[in-house]
Amino acid sequence: MHPQLNIAIKAARRAGQIINRAAQDLDRLTVTKKGPSDFVSEVDRGGEAAIIGILREAYPDHAFLGEEGGAIGSSEYQWIIDPLDGTTNFLHGFPMYCTSIALVHKGVVTQAVVYDPVRNDLFTATRGSGAFLNDRRIRVSQNIRMEDALIGSGFPYSSMEHQERYLRMLAEVMRKSAGIRRPGSAALDLAYVAAGRYDGFWELGLKPWDMAAGTLLIQEAGGLVSDLEGDGQFLQTGHVVAGNPKIFAQLLPMVVRA
Repeated sequence: MHPQLNIAIKAARRAGQIINRAAQDLDRLTVTKKGPSDFVSEVDRGGEAAIIGILREAYPDHAFLGEEGGAIGSSEYQWIIDPLDGTTNFLHGFPMYCTSIALVHKGVVTQAVVYDPVRNDLFTATRGSGAFLNDRRIRVSQNIRMEDALIGSGFPYSSMEHQERYLRMLAEVMRKSAGIRRPGSAALDLAYVAAGRYDGFWELGLKPWDMAAGTLLIQEAGGLVSDLEGDGQFLQTGHVVAGNPKIFAQLLPMVVRA
């Protein structure tokens, strides 16, 4: 296993411990006067600080881009971190959330970890070495028919600019697929595509920390990922379409036309 991946796994598991410990006190803490949002932001900040602390100890010259702390430092190596993807789920005790860590080298994602602390599911990938779930090799699904496909997605909620376009896409995919799931953690959704649990996925308006790790997992599991133009600029545009090769080829034009 690549040493950079090893350090990222250590950092993700540490964040998972913080999240799981906080989850045990969720009911008690959500009735305090500060309200649940303060509690969750505390978990987010604590998780991110723990991750950066572990990564920085191993790689003091690397740069960081985190959901909470923004961009830190300048280097050809940048760690992209979401300590708790699916914060709203976590807040409600809905068990779909994860920690996502990716390493980008000269603009290319080279290491990926998505850790689900609820199920103790550890998704990992190193560019060129395949994708794994709990040390077992994973591949995208073999489904070739859109009418049999289970497709993941996410509703644009932080910005309403994509709402009408997204609803057209949703209607189109609903008509032509076996079903759509929207659990509320894009990083985990992308990992599920890599593991063959979904046949495809699309979402608009994501941030780099939502998808940097998950997209490498899919590519290393034999899947395809693009932006809405069919290019590889999804980390820049925030729009992503992914799937096994056969479903991706059907899903991309479907959402582009909508």
